[in-house]
Amino acid sequence: MITELKKTQNNYYLTGKTKSIAFRKKTLLDFKNEILKREQDIISALYKDLKKPEFESVLTETEVVLSELNLSIKNLNTWAKPKRVIPSLLNFPSTDKIYSEPYGNVLIIAPWNYPYQLALSPLIGAIAAGNTVVLKPSELALHTSKILKEIITTVFETKHVSVVQGDATIAQELLAKRWDYIFFTGSVAVGKIVAKAAAEHLTPTTLELGGKNPCIIDESAQIKLAAKRIVWGKFLNAGQTCIAPDYILIHDSVKQPFIDALRSEIDIAYTKNPEQSKDLTRIVNERNFNRLVAMLQNETIAIGGKTNANELYISPTVIDEPSLDSEVMKGEIFGPILPVIGYNNENDINVVISKYNKPLSLYVFSTNQAFAKKMISTYSFGGGAINDTIIHFSNHRLPFGGVGDSGIGAYHGKLSFDTFSHKKAVVKKGNWLDIPMRYAPYKGKMKLLKFFLKYF
Repeated sequence: MITELKKTQNNYYLTGKTKSIAFRKKTLLDFKNEILKREQDIISALYKDLKKPEFESVLTETEVVLSELNLSIKNLNTWAKPKRVIPSLLNFPSTDKIYSEPYGNVLIIAPWNYPYQLALSPLIGAIAAGNTVVLKPSELALHTSKILKEIITTVFETKHVSVVQGDATIAQELLAKRWDYIFFTGSVAVGKIVAKAAAEHLTPTTLELGGKNPCIIDESAQIKLAAKRIVWGKFLNAGQTCIAPDYILIHDSVKQPFIDALRSEIDIAYTKNPEQSKDLTRIVNERNFNRLVAMLQNETIAIGGKTNANELYISPTVIDEPSLDSEVMKGEIFGPILPVIGYNNENDINVVISKYNKPLSLYVFSTNQAFAKKMISTYSFGGGAINDTIIHFSNHRLPFGGVGDSGIGAYHGKLSFDTFSHKKAVVKKGNWLDIPMRYAPYKGKMKLLKFFLKYF
């Protein structure tokens, strides 16, 4: 099936139809209209998969996709237009342009934590750029995957965009094929598998991964406000967010007031009995639930720690001073568990952060501008914020992506279009003048050559 689908999409791409700007815009508009019709079905599917509150589904899923669609439809003509650049005097007379050319046949593999938004946001970029697409949604979000297939089947011809459902076996079968571009969002471990498969065909990739995202709080921070913003950013989607704060590094002088403030803000957000709150998402499945529960063993729990296997529920939990070698500190948590570690000086911060690979995000809470600037410039990370968490994701003008182990490449807004477009350089040389300097014989031309190379 996959072999035939791949062949069909390749043949369709070769017809050149997807390169038409008018065709792309009409397709994106049809896509938008169908999504608007199915918004409540999408929200319902997200609830069935993750018990995701409607507010979070709209904020982090449906509206993000609609915003990307609106932006692409509005700006596609401008984005796709060849960009004229200043020509080199060595090529005088010439006109130099950059053409945005679709790669061709694209494979997108989406995750389960934001199963709608992280499937369709890159898909919009790929379509806008003029590619054909095979989308592999996560098998762990079955209801959302089903809605995605229904929407895409309604709007697109299979030879243009198709959804392939299935588990890791299907993903491996897809990765064995030669694609013109692969876009993957998920774990570091699976990202390495994708990169290895892509390397077999020298296929360019974007890998949106994750990491152990530090959140640094110094003694000058507004503690109550910091706690409020961290509770929101950490426990949104039950912590199953790749850019959520993974652990706190806080100055010892304000550590206990901060923990007290966290407790208060958790109570405000989710009540004193979060299990009854309608605003707290659940863990996606039993395997991830058990993985997270194992992190709580033998730890000092300052807040929360309650679990319910039948409901896949873990309360917003704060762990006090875990060992750096403990389970909760070995890798990305990806759940509603927040370790808090005190520090005395900047060397203490460096010891912890340097223990891990480059994170996807880093956050600093401080009113000391010099300290905040130093933290941002000292450490390498994908993106972040000062005095807030995860908000950098919301600005389509900012690139979203990791560095090193946390990812390769970036997207959002125009950068999504650019990600799925090869930038083709073309020089149109004039015929009315032909400077003889470049042609052999070269005798007597070296001084003039060096002059041109130095100044032009």
